[in-house]
Amino acid sequence: MSGGWWCAGVRWPGQAPELGWSRGGDRRVSVLAYGGGLGFRALGERHCKGARGNVCPLGAVVPGRSTGGRCAECARLDRAHSVAADTMADDPRTYRVYLAWFGPGMVKVGITGEERGAARLREQGAVAFSWLGRGPLMAARRTEEVLRAALGVPDRIPYAGKRAVRGRLPGREERAAEVAELYGRAERLEGRGWPESLERLPLEVVDQVALFGLDRAPAPVRVVRELVDGGVVAGRLVAAAGPDLHLAVDGVGVVVLDTRLITGWDLAAVPAKAVPAKAVPAKAVPADAAEGTAAEGTGTAETAPAVAESDVRVPLIDIGSGGVQGGLF
Repeated sequence: MSGGWWCAGVRWPGQAPELGWSRGGDRRVSVLAYGGGLGFRALGERHCKGARGNVCPLGAVVPGRSTGGRCAECARLDRAHSVAADTMADDPRTYRVYLAWFGPGMVKVGITGEERGAARLREQGAVAFSWLGRGPLMAARRTEEVLRAALGVPDRIPYAGKRAVRGRLPGREERAAEVAELYGRAERLEGRGWPESLERLPLEVVDQVALFGLDRAPAPVRVVRELVDGGVVAGRLVAAAGPDLHLAVDGVGVVVLDTRLITGWDLAAVPAKAVPAKAVPAKAVPADAAEGTAAEGTGTAETAPAVAESDVRVPLIDIGSGGVQGGLF
């Protein structure tokens, strides 16, 4: 390891995506801004990111294509303490059941802690959503299972499918109509498997296309398959949805970077170029990761004097092509 910064991935605590960074006990945040530059170089090998805020005791090397970014032991520990594992039946918190829409015919039902608001929907890249109900954990979990079976919707939607439709979404009214139709079907199940302890919430479709920047960004054409030692990813951030950052790269088009692939890598900023003073670059890596690079991530999107050169030198695959190689270095 070279002692550089490790990325903790994208978070959506508010209305803008953030990249978390760690180096030893130091923690920093880069708030990203659409239109700004973002870039880094991967160094060495990819290591397990640990679990539940703890460092992997083995320092295990993990595959570059793993979106989990954990070794088998840390993955087991992380799963054992998650809500999805159903090991927290006595959790006193209030949960919400939601209906999330990602594209035509791509809908799922899920649950999230009420105190998190819509952060979970932003983290998943839900294009539109509506709340369905609120109540205790086990009532929310039971409702989730009933609705999945009754509505015929899956518990997971692959990110490859989400990316394939982002560049050709139907209009806002069509998106809202599909969510409303499914909400109506769910509403009719009240009293037929819907737990009495779960309060139904009224239909209110929240559309996140503008929040993600998808209404003004070109359609993505390729996606990063994995990082490699010495590999560079740099471009202009034009949109973001869930863990995906959409980067406009000169000579390539819009490339999707799944930030789950960059956790566990030792990252350094890439050489920068001057930009007009009015630009608001999105910071990629804290300044001391490399000399003469982008500004330090301090938790605010401040104007920086330079942004990374537009360049991608990692394996890419074409979006919607079933994993066909689209470019290598």
